[in-house]
Amino acid sequence: MKIIRILLAAALLSLLSACSPKTTQLPADALVLRSPDTQLELKFAVVDGVPQYALSRAGEAVILPSRLGYTLIGRDALTDGFTLTESSFNSLDETWEPVWGEEAAIRNHYNEMLVRLQQPSGVAMNVRFRLYDDGLGFRYEFPQENKLTYFKVAEEQTEFVLPGDPVAWWISGDYDTQEYSYTRSRISEIPRLNAIPRPYNASQTEISPRAVQTSLQLKTDSGLYVNLHEARVLDYPTANLLLKEDNRTFQIHLTPDAEGVKGRLQAPCVSPWRTVQVCTSATAVLASRLILNLNDPCVLDDVSWIHPTKYMGVWWEMITGKTHWSYTSDFPSVQLGVTDYAHAKPHGHHGANNENVRRYIDFAAENGFDALLIEGWNEGWEDWFGCQKDFVFDFVTPYPDFDLPALNAYAHSKGLRLIMHHESSSSTVNYERWMERAYELMNLYGYDAVKSGYVGDIIPYGEHHYSQPLINHYHHAVVEAAKHHIMVNAHEAVRPTGLCRTWPNMIGNESAMGNEFMAAVPPGHTATLPFTRLQGGPMDFTPGIFEQDMAITAPGQEGRMRHTICNQLGLYVTFYSPLQMAADLPENYARFMDAFQFIRDVAVDWDKSLYLAAEPGEFIVTARHPKMATLNAGRWSGKSSVWEFVHPDGREHDVWYVGGITGEDARDVSVKLDFLQPGLRYEATIYADAPDADYETKPQAYTITKRTVDAATVLDLHMARSGGFAVSLREL
Repeated sequence: MKIIRILLAAALLSLLSACSPKTTQLPADALVLRSPDTQLELKFAVVDGVPQYALSRAGEAVILPSRLGYTLIGRDALTDGFTLTESSFNSLDETWEPVWGEEAAIRNHYNEMLVRLQQPSGVAMNVRFRLYDDGLGFRYEFPQENKLTYFKVAEEQTEFVLPGDPVAWWISGDYDTQEYSYTRSRISEIPRLNAIPRPYNASQTEISPRAVQTSLQLKTDSGLYVNLHEARVLDYPTANLLLKEDNRTFQIHLTPDAEGVKGRLQAPCVSPWRTVQVCTSATAVLASRLILNLNDPCVLDDVSWIHPTKYMGVWWEMITGKTHWSYTSDFPSVQLGVTDYAHAKPHGHHGANNENVRRYIDFAAENGFDALLIEGWNEGWEDWFGCQKDFVFDFVTPYPDFDLPALNAYAHSKGLRLIMHHESSSSTVNYERWMERAYELMNLYGYDAVKSGYVGDIIPYGEHHYSQPLINHYHHAVVEAAKHHIMVNAHEAVRPTGLCRTWPNMIGNESAMGNEFMAAVPPGHTATLPFTRLQGGPMDFTPGIFEQDMAITAPGQEGRMRHTICNQLGLYVTFYSPLQMAADLPENYARFMDAFQFIRDVAVDWDKSLYLAAEPGEFIVTARHPKMATLNAGRWSGKSSVWEFVHPDGREHDVWYVGGITGEDARDVSVKLDFLQPGLRYEATIYADAPDADYETKPQAYTITKRTVDAATVLDLHMARSGGFAVSLREL
């Protein structure tokens, strides 16, 4: 019996060693890299030919020894047989100024180590590590002088071995969508919870119950906040994370192309940065600029045409079913250039018609907005959804009831620009066919921003939204748009990975469940997104829905949004985006104009952001100071209250905005105003949930109060369930 037990123990030990690194710590002679503040320590070693790294903070393990490398198609694997031929160290401490952002200047301070590895065949693979005070970035580099030049990736073998079973905020791994609600659980619970069927999406390819997507937010039992993500994804597929059977090791799992290849690379080339953000507080996670710093500097010489934008849109009425994108019911199918729209009978529910668009233009102009998005303006919407056909739209031909030249001129006469809508229907081949002509049309009429969309399965057939060819398509669209001085807001495209630093005309993205899903997702969704999706770049979340009952907005429809009005106001401060929408209908805002005033007032570009209190999925409180240049520049109409911020002596009034949001639980918070300038007095306008407000029973109950405050003031504020608050602070 004793012999059998020994044999079983030996077999178990052998099995564990096969799925885990051979040691729980790297050898004593491992290379060491420390962060500028010395709190983070990276170790690297080649153990029996296998490259491995480990990361710790103040002596506490963050990542246990984890393997690096690749498996290739038709070639020897890049996972073992390596020797370390050279290592070098470097450092950088610089400050750069974003074109737009959450602060006027960002410090980029890291220590760097480059290790050069080689196999006996002469194949070289380098790994570059950058260690910041708030985390690690590392990537693979393949030099041109190499036995490996053209190669196909079967899988990237990068591992993240965790020392325990932390809490995770995660969404299911998928090749085509991030439109999932977040689950909070221990990582060991992911396989069980992830096996539960998910809601239908227009394009959806789930990977495995063990797969999750980045950005993955973790919290250890000791209180460290660890985030696994990626930065600078270019000419490379998007990564998922696959949890191994030991329930503590995540491995990179790349999105395949239509032939199953995970990447087609040619030296010299580099992988995206793999990132491990390490913070001691939730507010430090929100303040981290790790992902942006790992991207290349801006490549545009002239950025004067790029500007933050506050906009409205003929959109929500279509989402709710009040009106339609399509123009007619006459055609069972549409072939552009053949179908005769001129003699078609309109069905009477088309939202983007001349009269309705003018109504929106008038309201947006009267309230100081910069722009108006119009969806459903162009021919082809009658049979686009679910058909997966190549040629759906040409992006230049309007419906008969949409007078493009006249409406554009009317908008400009009111001080507004129109935002073009390009729904590609995921036929990227067709979009690229028409892209130049579509951008030229925008230039002709003075459009300077486009909302592109990728709803449905991708054409070329068999490709995924996050495969290497599609990553290249999204990048191509941004590069070509920049040549025409056009800003891009892409929906259903790949999640951002900080490329907006390099191409600041990437002014917005969706790539997550936006506000239109708030009738279906748990209330903690909005308090989770800044820790996950927004780590890679801003989101066009489309906040500002004041009427929660779909039946009131669109009679005959069903559904109820899970938030209070003050929650929606708080989003304008807690969710950063240089592209902010007031998404509801003009008639809904007209019923709550006193609350709508905050949306009119709030800025969209900032020189300072302070994260006052937060916990993933539970609550966020943020304070932001607007760029004075944007306050004094005014907007197209000159009607916004930003014009009121100039002091009689020519000095700008000091202005701050504070916002808070909650998840499922109500919460009372005390907000210290010690960030205000000492010696100055401010008028605080406080938009708060009423004492009896609740997202289910009284979502439209709010109070608006004014009081004089200074840097010594503490505001005691109540947030209802899925509620929030917003505060405007103006120097008296």
